[in-house]
Amino acid sequence: MTDAPGGARTVVVTGAGRGLGLAMARRAGADGFRVVVAELDAERGERATAELRADGLDARFVPCDVADPRSVDRLADAVRTGGRLYGLVNNAALANGVGGKEFWDLGIEAWDRLMTVNARGPWLVSKTLHPLFTTPGRIINIASDAALYGSPRLAHYIASKGAVIALTRAMARELGERGITVNAVAPGLTECEATETVPAGRHDLYRLNRAISRPQQPDDLTGLVSFLLSDASRYLTGQTIAVNGGFTMN
Repeated sequence: MTDAPGGARTVVVTGAGRGLGLAMARRAGADGFRVVVAELDAERGERATAELRADGLDARFVPCDVADPRSVDRLADAVRTGGRLYGLVNNAALANGVGGKEFWDLGIEAWDRLMTVNARGPWLVSKTLHPLFTTPGRIINIASDAALYGSPRLAHYIASKGAVIALTRAMARELGERGITVNAVAPGLTECEATETVPAGRHDLYRLNRAISRPQQPDDLTGLVSFLLSDASRYLTGQTIAVNGGFTMN
């Protein structure tokens, strides 16, 4: 259970309809938080919320497109009526089928689409929800270890996740005096729906170069997220923590 006083507080997880987002939402619910499943795909969001409720967790679904300011405003309205906002996990991102081209072959439309969702999205959601936060509060931005080591034929994705890491540092500086910590988590290649189209060669690269060679699972990330949402992380902010079985090491 969370050690937060005053009963259950709300944690919003964007892109929580499946994969990493759902795993993090489930862990937050198990830690005693009231979870908002913010998901673009309504069917996916409803199904995920039903799963969480079936497990006895306090969860509700709010449709949200992080690329649409009006949709994010509606998310804020829904959160405002649901109690105190304590945490935000900016997880929603485009990852399916985004690789394969060298940077010089990428089109402007593909570049802008990734940047709009993956980089502008976390900024827009944080910008819109930050007035609703209690003190203390927690924001976790989901980046990627691809932004830490670089990867061929993935430039727009890497650039978007690099922007998330830089944004995390700026947000941490500006929210620190309010007692709101902001950290980034950089997962490695994780076995979930979003990585089903990743080429076998990239999976091999991780398998051969991890210190822990087994495939990474969504639940490998949830312990760190639980810590970052807890009071135990109250003096940790502006950091990027890679969770990838030792594929990258600082």
